[in-house]
Amino acid sequence: MDSLPRHSVQRIRREIRRRSLVVSRVEPLGSAMLRVWLEGEDLADFESGSPDDHIKLFFPVAGAGPDEKPAMRDYTPRLFDPAARTLAIDFALHDPAGPATAWARAARPGDVLNIGGPRGSAVVTDDFDWYLLVGDETAIPQFSRRIEELRPGVPVTALVSVAPGIERAPVPAREGLTWIWVEHAGHGEDPAPLLAALGDAGLPEGEGYAWIAAEAAVAQAIRARLTDEMGHPLGWLRASGYWTVGEAQG
Repeated sequence: MDSLPRHSVQRIRREIRRRSLVVSRVEPLGSAMLRVWLEGEDLADFESGSPDDHIKLFFPVAGAGPDEKPAMRDYTPRLFDPAARTLAIDFALHDPAGPATAWARAARPGDVLNIGGPRGSAVVTDDFDWYLLVGDETAIPQFSRRIEELRPGVPVTALVSVAPGIERAPVPAREGLTWIWVEHAGHGEDPAPLLAALGDAGLPEGEGYAWIAAEAAVAQAIRARLTDEMGHPLGWLRASGYWTVGEAQG
């Protein structure tokens, strides 16, 4: 890949292809997350250029007729090995269980899962002075991959709200990285805990990039706080609504 201009975002488009994969193993990650490993020859030309790439997962609906569409959810490719043609997806488990949580809990080696995408990637240059990650437990897979792919030693603050009393999934540890854990009530639809923690943490000196991934309204509230009140440049930020209050999760 040609070198990119400083502090830039390269957008890569890809042809969408549907792939049929097979579960090879399932790993528990704490009490509220499962990692499902998929494999198959359909991964021969799979590419994922950014930690916030989205792939579409198609979950069969029990008792559905031949013309009924499967349930669909977007997930982050967590780990991909092109040589072994294996792909790992981390599922944050929800109660009551939606189609993704129900499928992940029941997944066994040999089960088939169809996926599509990613449609494209937004590749941020790794030349900022620092990075800020703000979100809830659904963002942990993306944040973990992003931390692993950033250059060694660059300062990173990951500010994550989680439900109280759960066994957290393992997360990366490295020089320059700070995890700040905030407990939330409900499912994390109130932005107040993250906003308070963000205010306490502040922003470092220098030029940084911020990623936000949470409930849609929470993500927008954090984005507004960063840009309107804390002076962070809008062009050096990406906010994603990973779920929406009132719509089925997982």
